[in-house]
Amino acid sequence: MASKRHKLFNLSIIVIPWLSLLFIGKRSIKRFSLTGVFIVIFEIINHLYGHKKKWWKFYDKRKSFIKDELPFSIGPYMPLSMWLLKLSYGNFKKFILLNVISDGLFAFFFMDVLKRLKIIRLNRLSHFQFFIYLHYKAYILYGVQFLIEKMKRSYY
Repeated sequence: MASKRHKLFNLSIIVIPWLSLLFIGKRSIKRFSLTGVFIVIFEIINHLYGHKKKWWKFYDKRKSFIKDELPFSIGPYMPLSMWLLKLSYGNFKKFILLNVISDGLFAFFFMDVLKRLKIIRLNRLSHFQFFIYLHYKAYILYGVQFLIEKMKRSYY
């Protein structure tokens, strides 16, 4: 059974990022949502693989992908990806820099906070390996958006 702290955490990592999209603009939502959906599906696959390999460990005793990893997939990934694309698409260096900062903060700082809160800890990955696990998807995200933009241009 999930602890009250874990349930509150899951709710906050889903609701807060999605509420932030109220400020991104309708045009940006329309432009980047397809890529956002792609990255969520890709991240769910990654989380299933990481869950199977036991790369991290949740503190609550009953292990469940739905209550443990899924909130990370459907919560911050799509909104954060859309924000990063809005802020930097067209400038690859800026996009990568913003991703390095956000992935680094999560891997090296936020994971320690989550460990202290007894929600999750890394199990079979170092912080640097976890950073690579997070960061490589930035290149895929940018590539997918590039292909979508290219298809839109050739369609019109």
